[in-house]
Amino acid sequence: MKELPALGGMDLAALLCSRVCHDIISPVGAIANGLELLDEETDEETKTIARELIVSSSKNASSKLQFCRIAFGAAGSAGADIDTGDAESVAHAYFATENKTDLEWIGERVLLPKNKVKLLLNLLLVSLGAIPRGGSVRSEIIDPHGSPTFTVVCNGTKARVPPLFLDLLNGTFEDNLDAHAIQPVYTLMLAKEAGMEVSAILQGESVIFTAKSA
Repeated sequence: MKELPALGGMDLAALLCSRVCHDIISPVGAIANGLELLDEETDEETKTIARELIVSSSKNASSKLQFCRIAFGAAGSAGADIDTGDAESVAHAYFATENKTDLEWIGERVLLPKNKVKLLLNLLLVSLGAIPRGGSVRSEIIDPHGSPTFTVVCNGTKARVPPLFLDLLNGTFEDNLDAHAIQPVYTLMLAKEAGMEVSAILQGESVIFTAKSA
């Protein structure tokens, strides 16, 4: 794996916090708007719309936070394993908030080292950038009891390996790190910690991400 941009612990924490806030600020803002409508409006139809907005936005925010808790958080003590069934549940809930993209998860339910599961979830986030117009994503865990390999196949119009991620893989990333860039960087940091190599290739209108033991 190419050398990743130098990043201190404090900067990593701050940028990941910014990334999480970016994910949840929209649904939380929608909840606030819905509550304002309930306070200000007297029309019952408008109030019904406001209640529906609050309910849907609350589910959206909860799904994103539960996903981020595993994908970015400690999710247990150091060295802990994570149940892939839990990871699958939060991944499906997260993708349900992405109206244009469907997720298929393949693989038996097992306990895997924390950083490996976090890597897979972060690859799913990267995959959304590979099909910006939406489509489908298939995630598969191969040989979970031996040497696990992850494949994430994205299909969609104008599919491409996200340029920023490709630059990181090739060691050609030269921009300043910000909240937009930190998630792909964190993905490859997880791969390094988990002893796995990540690759990404474009085949027609499909992008295939693979993570396997180094």
